[in-house]
Amino acid sequence: MVMITDTYRQVESKHGFTLIELLIVVAIIGIIAVIAYPSYQGYIERGHRTDMMSEMHNIASTIESRKLAQGKYSSVVTTDLVNNYPQGDALYTVTISPNPLTSEWTITATPIPSKRMKNDTALKLDYRGYKCRGTTCGDGNEWK
Repeated sequence: MVMITDTYRQVESKHGFTLIELLIVVAIIGIIAVIAYPSYQGYIERGHRTDMMSEMHNIASTIESRKLAQGKYSSVVTTDLVNNYPQGDALYTVTISPNPLTSEWTITATPIPSKRMKNDTALKLDYRGYKCRGTTCGDGNEWK
């Protein structure tokens, strides 16, 4: 009987995880999460910025089509284009200057201060396709 009890105790002690092993796994998962979360947040913000840049190009195309239809920039109505974007949970406020519109227009997307993109800088697109993000301007990858 003693041998059966000793064998049972040996088998029982080999099953499961110790508290130390579980704590090590939890610590490793925590370290991975701390490293990955800021990267994920940056990825999400770049996606929102890219969406706004695309919307600004759409607005520029609309301005140019309306100019062709109306014959001159001063006849182009832009009140429906000046909104918060994206629709629904807005992150940027879009303005178009000057008003009334001239051939040298500029579209500006300013982050809404209380929203996710509050730490981003203003994005600008002008009639030449010249892009600005904050103080960096040009016709290349300035929006990235």
